[in-house]
Amino acid sequence: MRELPPMRVIAPALRTTTELLAAELGAAGATAPEWSEFEWTVARAVAAMQGISTLLANRLRWQGPPEWREFLQRQRQHSVRRDGQIAELLARLDARLAAAGIGAVALKGASLRKLGVYAPGERPMSDIDLLIAPADKHAVEAAVLALGYHHAHASRRHTCYEPAARREVREFGEHESCPIKVEVHEHVAEPLPASSVDITAALAPLRREPGLNFYRSGQALFLHLLLHAAGNMRSHTLRLIQLHDLSVLAPRFGPAAWEEMSAGGAQAWWWYPPLALCARYFRGAVPAELLRKARHACPLQLRYFADRWRLSTVSWSNPRTSALPGVQWARSLLEVLRFARSRALPDAATRAALEYAMASMPQLAGIPWYGLSQRRRILAWLTARAPRVQTLSSIRAALVSSTP
Repeated sequence: MRELPPMRVIAPALRTTTELLAAELGAAGATAPEWSEFEWTVARAVAAMQGISTLLANRLRWQGPPEWREFLQRQRQHSVRRDGQIAELLARLDARLAAAGIGAVALKGASLRKLGVYAPGERPMSDIDLLIAPADKHAVEAAVLALGYHHAHASRRHTCYEPAARREVREFGEHESCPIKVEVHEHVAEPLPASSVDITAALAPLRREPGLNFYRSGQALFLHLLLHAAGNMRSHTLRLIQLHDLSVLAPRFGPAAWEEMSAGGAQAWWWYPPLALCARYFRGAVPAELLRKARHACPLQLRYFADRWRLSTVSWSNPRTSALPGVQWARSLLEVLRFARSRALPDAATRAALEYAMASMPQLAGIPWYGLSQRRRILAWLTARAPRVQTLSSIRAALVSSTP
């Protein structure tokens, strides 16, 4: 196995390839970048981490070296076949829920599929997310289990179900054999950074029909995607595909729709960072007046950083884990202290989530971060030596996949 180079080599390669590929999706150029062999390897990892491999395969105007072209072609083939599997599972879920007389909202990617804003396979989906009424929890579980799934994990955010006949797949990037999870949510909220922003009441239609439902409106879908992007920016786990989602939906709304969204008042304080980042890479996608209003509603400190953040700073392309990622979102000293405490002394639910991540992604074991004690992790955070485990794992997988 090829060894990873030092961080002084990895970090600039991640930054360079991430920013150029993001710029290419915003406005495709005609000339391939002049990258080293390692940078092309990192570019494959970036495309996979950012969820844009098939988009690049469909939209790049240049070709790049043979290994890059072959990677994008393989990713497109797997993604298109996987899209067919997702369509079939959605149809089965719809039928099961309808037969049980239960209405659930198909969240994010599933609703984007219904709108047809992407070609088949262009937007990757690792799972199907459902928003349900709490009273329907047991009936929904019965419907999901009847499809050959089993209960895998429960967290504050959702209950996760995986195929009972799941087999381990360690392929790099998208692969048609990767299991499609079903994640059931009773609420939709994000900690920013410690206080929860909950938008559940704005999402579901006023009357749910049996089966899979769309959001209350297109604006509700956009609001959810915006909050999800904000939450991932806060934790430095944003993916470029999330900004692309916003860029393809935003032009669909007229002034009245934006006024309806803007009626949220104080809740609009968190809108600006994801909108600003979307506007930075997809020029003209976000109406200037909405961006101006969102900036005005944004707290001064958060606005300062939002004006300077780049995708490579707040996404999986950031190879370092900080002590307090996203502390800039805090709106008081008390919230800073609450956030610091949650990082230093994670509760049982957070520890369980880490254990589940390790169990479900055995490839992470190659980088021994999760084997450290909490005390040693804190020391690594404070000395800026903590690696982003998943990011380095993706680069390692890209290196292995290119080894003859």
